Amino acid sequence: MKRLERIARYEQILDRAEAVARQAEEALEAYDAVQAELKELEKYYTSREWKADFDADAAGKLPADLKRGVLSEDGIDSVLERFRDLKERLG
Repeated sequence: MKRLERIARYEQILDRAEAVARQAEEALEAYDAVQAELKELEKYYTSREWKADFDADAAGKLPADLKRGVLSEDGIDSVLERFRDLKERLG
């Protein structure tokens, strides 16, 4: 590899590494910021209120146009599990 090609190649690697580091830092900040809300979500999911809301949905007592992913057991379990896995990976 010639000098100018080598410098250009490693400049590309440096630029990519800087961009990835910036993205990772932003993602980690968002990850840290959502932790308190996740605890709140998990507390809700294990509460009587969630069960009452779940039952109200099953009985058709909620508006049809209400977004209700939070009443899906799989939805909450899935996101909590993903965050447990991420925490493990981050060590």
